[in-house]
Amino acid sequence: MQKKIAIIGAGPAGLTAAYLLGKAKQDVTVFEKDPHYVGGISRTETYKGYSFDIGGHRFFSKSKEVEDFWSEILKDEMLERPRSSRIYYNHKFFSYPLAAFEALRKLGIFESTLCVLSYLKAKISPVKNPNNFEDWVVNQFGRRLFNIFFKTYTEKVWGIPCNEISADWAAQRIKGLSLSSAIWNALFKPSASGDKDKIIKTLIDSFRYPKKGPGMMWERCVEKSEALGVKIEMNTGVKEIHLENNLWSVKTSNGDSLGGFDYVLSSAPMRELVASTYPGFPENAFNASQDLKYRDFITVVLICKDEDAFTDNWIYIHDPKVKVGRIQNFKSWSPYMVPDLSMACYGLEYFCFEGDGMWTSSNDDLIALAKKEIEEIGLTKQSAVVDGYVVRQPKAYPVYDHSYKANVEAVREALKNYPGLYLVGRNGMHKYNNQDHSMMTAMLAAKNIIAGNELYDLWNVNEDAEYHEGGLRGAEETEKISERLVPQKINN
Repeated sequence: MQKKIAIIGAGPAGLTAAYLLGKAKQDVTVFEKDPHYVGGISRTETYKGYSFDIGGHRFFSKSKEVEDFWSEILKDEMLERPRSSRIYYNHKFFSYPLAAFEALRKLGIFESTLCVLSYLKAKISPVKNPNNFEDWVVNQFGRRLFNIFFKTYTEKVWGIPCNEISADWAAQRIKGLSLSSAIWNALFKPSASGDKDKIIKTLIDSFRYPKKGPGMMWERCVEKSEALGVKIEMNTGVKEIHLENNLWSVKTSNGDSLGGFDYVLSSAPMRELVASTYPGFPENAFNASQDLKYRDFITVVLICKDEDAFTDNWIYIHDPKVKVGRIQNFKSWSPYMVPDLSMACYGLEYFCFEGDGMWTSSNDDLIALAKKEIEEIGLTKQSAVVDGYVVRQPKAYPVYDHSYKANVEAVREALKNYPGLYLVGRNGMHKYNNQDHSMMTAMLAAKNIIAGNELYDLWNVNEDAEYHEGGLRGAEETEKISERLVPQKINN
């Protein structure tokens, strides 16, 4: 039987669900508050013909279903791009992820010796049951390498001390990486044959990327979804959702009220979704949702004369003397994003909280700061910059503080009383999902809706991840394995 589904948000999760449900001939309406762009944080914005990604998105997944989805949407308009990123620290550039011997060589004999001794100390006397990011990383790398390669950048990103960030974030993002594994990989390159359980997962050296940026994927997904009968309502935020007699109604920012929905899929921030749901969540769950925190960021785009400054996709800036946290090179993502080959387009990312001094700075001041800092780092001269543009991105990252897990669990428990309501995607689930994880939560929600049964638990997606860019592309079948992306069916 055909179901009627409301989807809040036209990001990767929302549009993945919309397309798959449209193919299954369901009645789908997508509500997107942005008047122009789809894709959420995976959108592509343009300025004077220059295109730029909001945050950088490598199209790589170990899930065959996700890889097949991308191929189905964009076919031959996906480029194969080399993976390249580095760390800037103390006026030197280091490979990222860390190449052990290169890192130790560039740090110098004295510092390297102290780093190795610090690492050995951590191995001999590790912190037992580490519950914060600092202790977890110190156990893996030693305190000196933590201070050099993790502390400054991590605190720039999150705006809180490393000992106040949950160890869950480290375990999810850098599981399987340590100084010993880096050295082992350098000495003994893993083979593709043999006991796969004993092979240290290697990092990808290439990834796919849409010619005109990630937004191209989701713009094309909208076209294909609409051709299937899916309704995409742009410039239409959702103010409230109401459950009555097991059916949902949606009140929009335009003053409309639409009813009769069997399901609501929401990728809106969990904090906002809970506050707009009626009947209201229990007090403990409501308060827990309002305690969830988010980190925001600003991208300052600099259009420059191309002086071959660097070819990386991005560079992590670990120098505490500058405020910039990461620098993108959009031409390295795709040459099609820069209309003039004699020019380059860089994106300097500044992490902040919405409403703070950085967030409220004028665009002119932000562009001036970016020009000053890119020259200070030594990537290009201020005189090479011919134009600038600023993008502010609220709620880019769900914060993994010490209370986040209990807060999310309280909301999850309360959701049992709201039949037909699915939370999907990064902000919807308050989980630091990559694009492919977000898509998979939507894919499994769509499977549940089409089947009319709770076959899959979406919350298991990305629960036991190894390093998020390790392993073989598309190697995992959706319903056969549960190593990383895909949970097994619920046992009834």
